[in-house]
Amino acid sequence: MSEEHEQQLLHMVIGGRVVDPRGAEFQDLKDIHVVGFFPDFESAEEAWRGWAQRTVDDAEMKYVIVHLHKLLEPDLPGK
Repeated sequence: MSEEHEQQLLHMVIGGRVVDPRGAEFQDLKDIHVVGFFPDFESAEEAWRGWAQRTVDDAEMKYVIVHLHKLLEPDLPGK
């Protein structure tokens, strides 16, 4: 891999109504909002922050960042 090309660390941002705001168990999997897929943590965090702020007054709504790269290649370093 060249120094000009940064390693892709795939992330996904999703959200929806949760059973308990302290956890990540969603009430209805059919209603999960997939915000999108991102090549790095920083861009995923930016998307997550935007959606989390839009729903800040709704305690049952929760958005999370899923570190897909850790699931696909668990031995790779990175956020």
